[in-house]
Amino acid sequence: MSETTFETAVVTGAGRGFGRAIAAALVAGGTRVVGVAREEGELRAVRDLLGEGFTAVVGDATDEGLVRDVIREYRPGLLVLNAGATPHMAPLQEHTWETFSRNWHVDTRHVFLWSRAALVEPLAPGSVVVAMSSGAALAGSPLSGGYASAKQAIRYIRGYAAEESERGGLGIRFVALLPQLTPATGLGSVGVAGYAARQGVDPDTFVEGLEPILSPEQVAKAVVHVAGDSSSASEYRVSGAGLRPLG
Repeated sequence: MSETTFETAVVTGAGRGFGRAIAAALVAGGTRVVGVAREEGELRAVRDLLGEGFTAVVGDATDEGLVRDVIREYRPGLLVLNAGATPHMAPLQEHTWETFSRNWHVDTRHVFLWSRAALVEPLAPGSVVVAMSSGAALAGSPLSGGYASAKQAIRYIRGYAAEESERGGLGIRFVALLPQLTPATGLGSVGVAGYAARQGVDPDTFVEGLEPILSPEQVAKAVVHVAGDSSSASEYRVSGAGLRPLG
């Protein structure tokens, strides 16, 4: 199948950046979106923008009880696991363990919990789980502590979950996207500023090396494409130049 419309999708980190754009693209395509984020004001703004096709759930995407309750109440056919913490940008010697491991406790933990719940419930056959990793999982990220390794762990979780879905005959597809660094999101702009300073250049000069710039709308389009195409690959790099399967 291609470009299939899911009746209901859950998008974590839906209040801004990639998550907001993904929610908008899905609602535009006829999917009811349940958006999860901590900031009520941001979710309210998304609801005002998207209308009745968007349901706001204010809460922590790493809360196991919330994960269980959302899946049982809304029975989504699509999970988009996009929530994540902004990493602390500093060289290794200036990190504490708490700052170094920040993304393990948010990004990786939430992908683990939602993927596990998708298998345990389980979601209906034909359901899709799209987990947001990062290009940093391939290239490293020396200023962001454990960010790159946390995003690499997401790739492993995707693979393990896909294998268990196949072993159990569940028919749930698990996909990972690895977006490149972009100044078009709050998290990305922090990364751009940090690496520009490390190289001794201004942010605009650093951004020139990232062109073509990846936009949130391109990421949203990529999510819609891979979720709706059962013949798609299991992992993709996403850049301003487009979508490219890994492997």
